[in-house]
Amino acid sequence: MTRRETTTRQAEIPAAAEAGKQHAEPPGPGWRTITLRVAGAGLLIAAGAIHLDLYLTGYRTIPVIGWLFLLQVIAAFGLGLVVLAIGGRLPVIAGRLAAAAGAGFALATLGGYLLSVWTGLFGFHEVRTTAGLAAGVIEVAAFAVLAALALGPARADAAAKARADGAAATRSGFPAQIPPAVARTAATTSAALAVAAAVLFGVALAGASPPAPAAASTVTGLKTTVIGGTTVLTNARGFTLYSFAPDTPTTSKCYGSCAAYWPPVTGTAAASPGLPGRIGTITRTGGARQLTYNGHPLYTYIGDSAPGQARGNNLNLNGGLWHEVPVSR
Repeated sequence: MTRRETTTRQAEIPAAAEAGKQHAEPPGPGWRTITLRVAGAGLLIAAGAIHLDLYLTGYRTIPVIGWLFLLQVIAAFGLGLVVLAIGGRLPVIAGRLAAAAGAGFALATLGGYLLSVWTGLFGFHEVRTTAGLAAGVIEVAAFAVLAALALGPARADAAAKARADGAAATRSGFPAQIPPAVARTAATTSAALAVAAAVLFGVALAGASPPAPAAASTVTGLKTTVIGGTTVLTNARGFTLYSFAPDTPTTSKCYGSCAAYWPPVTGTAAASPGLPGRIGTITRTGGARQLTYNGHPLYTYIGDSAPGQARGNNLNLNGGLWHEVPVSR
């Protein structure tokens, strides 16, 4: 290396140091970074907890969707712990990468929810629930917080430590010392994405199916089909009907999120000719009439995506056992 090249390289290092100072926090504990890290990790773990509850209370039986929910749970908890743990003596770039991964995960998870609401995902259409609303809000917030963490200024002492390692560390330390112009552009893009995600989430929520049908003026046909050698009751479309063990002949115990996963069969009865058994109705909270068969209020299951399926049979979910309704000729 010539004397001129050496002089040029020596001049580049102070210039890079000066640029880093323009986008670095003062020395100290870095409370802004700590706050963002804890908040981002907490939001990821909260989203994972909601998806775990959804997985255990019904979604685990849905093909493909069940496995995706399980992967989301593992990824959310894992990324949350990584974001929380990285910091201190570890390189600034590691913290930025962890935060960026968490932000991307939150945005991708929200995107999957929006697809399942609008067009369906792997044959499954999402319904509007309190859990879905909470998860969507948390995911939007997680993206905003983690994007801010990934793009935020490095502490001045951390940047100085990276520069002290020499020219090679300075060249590789770009993620630790983001130039102000690049940081502003990236922050503006992230803010626009967060706003767009919030707007799309609101639109999707408004267009999603309600947790349970409210009308009681339709005529609901009842038929039978054979599944696994057993003749069972179905609705007019051939979807299996279920009974809920905690119910009584006059009262349904399935409301709220339970009714989102197990939609009550409402309306008036129109049984196929020759269907045995007693068909009646009960009055649900709100005034809707729910069909009963031999004293059992009837439901469908969100996990059945086509006629002839009985994925909800013998599941212990939402506070009790669910059974397909057998029909004896």
